[in-house]
Amino acid sequence: MLKIKQELLTGLAIELEKLSPGAGARAAFESPKVAAHGDFACTAAMQLAKPLKLNPRQLGETLRAALLVLPAYERWVADIDIAGPGFLNIRLKPEAKQQIVHEVLQAGDAFGVQPSNGQRLMVEFVSANPTGPLHVGHGRQAALGDAICSLFETQGWSVHREFYYNDAGVQIGTLANSTQLRAKGFKPGDEQWPEAAYNGDYIQDIANDYLAKKTVHSDDRAFTASGDVDALDDIRLFAVAYLRHEQDLDLQAFAVKFDHYYLESSLYTSGKVDAAVQKLREAGKTYEQDGALWLKSTDYGDDKDRVMRKGDGSYTYFVPDVAYHISKWERGFTKVINIQGTDHHGTIARVRAGLQAANVGIPQGYPDYVLHTMVRVVKGGEEVKISKRAGSYVTLRDLIEWTSKDAVRFFLLSRKPDTEYTFDVDLAVQKNNDNPVYYVQYAHARICSVLSAWQDKGGGDPATLNSVNLAALQSPAAQALMLQLAKYPAMLASAAQDFAPHDVTFYLRELAACYHSYYDAERILVDDEAVKQARLALVKATAQVLHNGLAVLGVSAPQKM
Repeated sequence: MLKIKQELLTGLAIELEKLSPGAGARAAFESPKVAAHGDFACTAAMQLAKPLKLNPRQLGETLRAALLVLPAYERWVADIDIAGPGFLNIRLKPEAKQQIVHEVLQAGDAFGVQPSNGQRLMVEFVSANPTGPLHVGHGRQAALGDAICSLFETQGWSVHREFYYNDAGVQIGTLANSTQLRAKGFKPGDEQWPEAAYNGDYIQDIANDYLAKKTVHSDDRAFTASGDVDALDDIRLFAVAYLRHEQDLDLQAFAVKFDHYYLESSLYTSGKVDAAVQKLREAGKTYEQDGALWLKSTDYGDDKDRVMRKGDGSYTYFVPDVAYHISKWERGFTKVINIQGTDHHGTIARVRAGLQAANVGIPQGYPDYVLHTMVRVVKGGEEVKISKRAGSYVTLRDLIEWTSKDAVRFFLLSRKPDTEYTFDVDLAVQKNNDNPVYYVQYAHARICSVLSAWQDKGGGDPATLNSVNLAALQSPAAQALMLQLAKYPAMLASAAQDFAPHDVTFYLRELAACYHSYYDAERILVDDEAVKQARLALVKATAQVLHNGLAVLGVSAPQKM
């Protein structure tokens, strides 16, 4: 059906070009808002009527007559209706819709996947400070980043996943001091306990292992504790390695993998921060005032100039960000997407200003940003705000342990990133149609059950379904399901372009609803062999698309529930 749609679009483009030179490039089909109106809608007559000074409905009639005599339209189109002021509603023949079943089964896991476009993309996400376990907000970011990576991979991009570790700065100092106090026997509430210290039980765990002189391993380092409570630098290095290992466990529980972990500290030790500042100086985009070094960020649309280096010689936090993004550009990533919380909104203008001012060839608007809101967690009808382990927030692992990896991923992806979201723990564990992830997974499991019953009772071979005669798929329920399957590739392309993995969740829920309706309308394992084979092929194709879409989200497609 995808090939058929392209044939029909080509024919439309030819006829539009005849009506108005250049109009062929705008040939497009839309999905009618009401399924009964047709399978494809075309608004070209309305768009061309004014420049051609013609009545849109009459122009629609002219276009309809021209299209219906084209070979592709004669073969695949049942009729074209003219609606309202000139809408063309195209109705396909059943055999046109049936082609999608063969296309899905022949492509398998590759259905909807585009060939390599030779382009590279970096997506930076999570990027949590190694000062505590990952919280639910990090979970939303992990789900978003991983799904956006998968979406771009389906569109032919070579995708690089990167985690930026903020392992330098005030927060790391607070972590070291908090751990040292715990190692010396102090605890939250004691007179000696600073207000800014970290209070979670995990700090005591770090202190205990430090005193026990344990060795911790994370993705790129190992560190053995000396046990010396006065060796603050040792404590800092041990605590960072410990929490990096803990965060590795959080990510493993969430099935998120990264290609590279980039350390903020390396920007300083490698001289990249100083080099970035020098580039800005040489470009004439800095000035000294009040003992500080300033960036002329207002030259690039920022609301005010920004301090780069404070009077004490330390850099403000956006300066290493500029150096880091210059590094991304120099590594060949001409397209970069950053997934961050909405609290980072204020940094976008100054980072982009710094990159433009550095004059290294980076285009305006680099990098792209996807900003997300935080997540409220409700359990037993009440909001859960703290975790004993973390001290002040619900951890990602808490949420996974209360529900499941699949539920957390699907739920956190089911809304636009900038939309407030409440995660209902009780809903996430329910096994009914109110639980969206269960509803979708159950559709896949239901199909697997039908296929298994066919194999067990009749010795059927699923491989034979790839080329069966589909003529029996004539019912409205079957045709609606086939049309929904055909929407998958375009949905993927649009979701990638808009950084919108929530579109995949919406699509999967609609596809599951279509399947459940079809299952309720028609028995699949009937006595008529030709009808049974055609219906089995349709549901097998549906299972394949459900599997493919869930894979984009990092959610499993179970064979039974």
